[in-house]
Amino acid sequence: MRVLLTGANGFIGAHLTAALLTAGHKVVAAVRDPEHLARRFPAAEAVAADMNRDVTAAAWLPRLEGVDAVVNCAGVLQGGLGQDMEAIHHLAPAALFDACLAARVKRVIQISAISADAEAGSDYALSKKRADDHLQGLDLDWIVLRPSLIYGEGAYGGTAMIRALAAFPFVTPLVGGGEQPFRPLHVEDLVKTVLECLTRPDLARQVLEPVGPQVEILKSIVTQYRAWLGRPPVPALQIPLSLMRLVCRLGDVLGRGPISSNALVQMEYGNAGRETGFAETLGFQPASLAERLQRRPAQTQELWHARFYLLRPLVRLALVVLWLFSGLLGFAALRSFALPLLDDAGLPLLLAMAVALGFPMLDIVIAGMLSLNWRPRGVGLLQLAIVGFYTVTLSIVDPALWLDPFGPLLKNLPILVLVLVQMILAEER
Repeated sequence: MRVLLTGANGFIGAHLTAALLTAGHKVVAAVRDPEHLARRFPAAEAVAADMNRDVTAAAWLPRLEGVDAVVNCAGVLQGGLGQDMEAIHHLAPAALFDACLAARVKRVIQISAISADAEAGSDYALSKKRADDHLQGLDLDWIVLRPSLIYGEGAYGGTAMIRALAAFPFVTPLVGGGEQPFRPLHVEDLVKTVLECLTRPDLARQVLEPVGPQVEILKSIVTQYRAWLGRPPVPALQIPLSLMRLVCRLGDVLGRGPISSNALVQMEYGNAGRETGFAETLGFQPASLAERLQRRPAQTQELWHARFYLLRPLVRLALVVLWLFSGLLGFAALRSFALPLLDDAGLPLLLAMAVALGFPMLDIVIAGMLSLNWRPRGVGLLQLAIVGFYTVTLSIVDPALWLDPFGPLLKNLPILVLVLVQMILAEER
């Protein structure tokens, strides 16, 4: 079977791509970065697609040539720079579903969310629901899957945050005491569900809730992950919802990570779903969280990832503060430091003024790009170049700075390392 898959570079999508190829299907992966997908899965056919922009059926029709089925698992938890949630969750999928109708691709599987209903009220839930409703109104053999919390050996988004909480030192921070219910489902069981849905006619035109075999509250999930990581038990620290809402609003501003207002709304709403006979319908019993964790012991990389996860925003924040204050102090010390130093170096006045004003302004621009997490690799290389230039230039102009007891040049060495660390932590895929 030839299957068009959206979101193939994501956490669920990558597992689906691997499983489809292993099962002998041909995968057409519609992704924003085909080259990245092709490196990971050379056996798949990667085509360029952007769910932010491809919101007409005409954009999808050429990609459906020879396709037997479509699986849509594209999604974002938080909109923002370069991520239009309404387009990604509703407009582009609806256009794709309309194109399937025109191209006579009957089997369409929509991977939605367990909270995709009006009661949840978040833009995440409502945009997912609009796509689900659109699909259900078409004359297709559609299947809507609304899974609970999906986890796996890898970690991304919410499950990465759970691991980070599990590895937290001295205490385990829990929102509202950690009583929120989930029915966690391993990604391999979700993948198995999708493979069943591709080939079974009796599952057509159904809304299914793929969920794990038992309800687990957040506190229990985090405790099990902490034991899995080999960490000793620690007391729970209850984070008031009012404080968490403020933190999540800050997360909305800083980036698209799992600390966001949408994530908090979804968690408060509940992710346990309803008892709808999912296991009986599919004909297999998903494994519990405890069983899955026992089958695959944690290794060093899991512990490192969990510990670094919460340090990642702190590293970026530290660099934002560094560049911002470097620029502001550069302007403040224009006459007392920068211009006399450049004059001693023999620069003409106009050129010295341009340099003295330009570099502080560049520092502030870098702080802004970092705060927006804009092109982290390119901005990281720019930081390395600027710090390196500062270090070399000041070494030539005033070599005595290396012997200054406050170490203004020596401190550039750990800053260079910190920039390298930030570049690595910023890359999730």
